Amino acid sequence: MKTSLKYGLLIALGAMAWVLIAHFTITNPASIVHQLGTPIVFNVLQFALTYLGIKSVEREKGDRPTFKEGLTTGVGISVVYAFALALFFVVVLAVVGTKWMAVEPGARPGAVSRAQIAQAFVGLFFLAVIFGLIYSTVISFFLAKRRSEEQ
Repeated sequence: MKTSLKYGLLIALGAMAWVLIAHFTITNPASIVHQLGTPIVFNVLQFALTYLGIKSVEREKGDRPTFKEGLTTGVGISVVYAFALALFFVVVLAVVGTKWMAVEPGARPGAVSRAQIAQAFVGLFFLAVIFGLIYSTVISFFLAKRRSEEQ
């Protein structure tokens, strides 16, 4: 659990830093930095820190984790990351308002509905968890202890 919390919060802090730096340096929310850069940074952070989290379980155990241990660690990291990032965006929404959401599909500047806000949060949370499941599966497949190694 400590590993999931540590690495999930590190991913969230990296994503938060990216969002704040990107929005304060490039004010146009339709910029390529926001449209293309943000998903790339978020996914690279999530993949890299999920890998490091699973490797840290290996260091703590002193042996390679099983596939199930790697998968549960990775998904735990992703759930913590998704929850922390959703909380961050709740604060951003309360402080900045909806102006950063102006590029969401179907949104018009200044006229973002509660339904669109809810969709954005649900999408953020579940996509982070789904990508975490995919990344954890791939990473665990390569790092997991094999049956031939157990004998």
